[in-house]
Amino acid sequence: MLAALSEFCRSTGTTRLAAATTVSGLVAAGVLSGAGTAAADERPQTQGGATATINGLKTYGEAVIHGDGGDQQVSAGLFEMSVDGGGTLQTYCVDLHNPTQRDARYEETPWSGTSLGANKDAGRIHWILEHSYPQVNDLAALARQAGTSGLTEQDAAAGTQVAIWRYSDGADVDAVDPQAEKLADYLEKSARSVAEPQASLTLDPPAVSGRPGDLLGPVTVHTNASEVTVSSSTDAATTGVRIIDKTGKVITSAEDGSRLYFDIPEDAAGGPAHAFGSGGGTAELTVQASTTVPVGRAFASESRSQTQILAGSSESTVSATVTALWAAEGAIPAISARKNCAKGGVDITAVDKGDEPFVFRLMGVEHTIPAGTSRTVTVPLQEDQAYDFTITGPHGFSHRFTGVLDCKTQGAITTQTAQLRNEPSPATVGGGTVDTTDLAATGGSAITPMIAGVAIGLVVIGGAVLVVLRRKETEAAE
Repeated sequence: MLAALSEFCRSTGTTRLAAATTVSGLVAAGVLSGAGTAAADERPQTQGGATATINGLKTYGEAVIHGDGGDQQVSAGLFEMSVDGGGTLQTYCVDLHNPTQRDARYEETPWSGTSLGANKDAGRIHWILEHSYPQVNDLAALARQAGTSGLTEQDAAAGTQVAIWRYSDGADVDAVDPQAEKLADYLEKSARSVAEPQASLTLDPPAVSGRPGDLLGPVTVHTNASEVTVSSSTDAATTGVRIIDKTGKVITSAEDGSRLYFDIPEDAAGGPAHAFGSGGGTAELTVQASTTVPVGRAFASESRSQTQILAGSSESTVSATVTALWAAEGAIPAISARKNCAKGGVDITAVDKGDEPFVFRLMGVEHTIPAGTSRTVTVPLQEDQAYDFTITGPHGFSHRFTGVLDCKTQGAITTQTAQLRNEPSPATVGGGTVDTTDLAATGGSAITPMIAGVAIGLVVIGGAVLVVLRRKETEAAE
């Protein structure tokens, strides 16, 4: 039996070999011009919700992937994640050809920030999750629906994962166990499109700005929790900054649809981490709740660990944060970033609530936001490309947005995918020593095609150089 696992999600040959040969990727830097040299704050492109660490494959069976290079047997089933602050998630893979990195951190992510955003069958995957294991834990009833004689938890997990792969990756894959295969066929044929589920918790917009003496906002709460707690990074007794509703009442808890405001006094001091001088400052508003994350929510990792989709959730901690900037004069920017897989890039949204235009350069292009308006600029990126945008503005404003664009299911091959194990344990971030016993069983590691491809490329380049040199020698002799 081949040792490769679904956690490994093997790469296919030399897919995107050019990107793989430059492992570090192209780092795109966009700097917004303006006064101030404060150190940049890192802002992951999370829209709020659950943050979790993957623990590994927990309930699984076996499947066979049929490809041009032959068949490969892999483990297929449910992963488990531990939620920051408490809680457990169960997920399936929707990114077959990428590896799962050990202890990778994941963020709840809209479909638009993953390969699901451009997948016309994403809604069918959601249907499968709602109508199979573990949402349907009556295995006898599930077996009857699938026309099988019986299902174990391992069969149910494997059959569900196989059906998902057929829609998420367009894979030619079968479950090894006949009962699991019948379940996969039933789910595939029965699936209907179901809309993307609501996020567990988000704040809209993720950044606001304005003048001292004004109300900054509103910031709208979107959640499936019955109630969320509200807190601020600033001490109201020291700064005078309060979080209120439209009636002026100080808010410490909220619910879905609540509209929150930063109440900034005219003489408000800057927050403890941001002293922007006279009349300016920043603050953060954080909301937190305990709830079950909706089935069908996507989870993505900035470490390029394979994208997951939620199959089950315990009561879990979820949170979201919005930043506020205020200044007495000039441009007053509010900046946010969001992956946009439909456009193949990252959307940088800038809002200017000041009395002067906000002018910036991004990827060599100058943009101007008139006072009182907003604009979204999409920064195009290649698949698997790392990005690093440092965005600065007046009054010492500075944010740094970093990440990796991972919108497609065909994974680039890197040295991080080389580690194979006989047990379902994901590859370690950064790679590691390859088990030569596994390599003997599989006939080589997944990095072999890359090495071969690079070698072939070097041979071709070398041959071209020799041809040019020989032509020059011939011309010289004549």
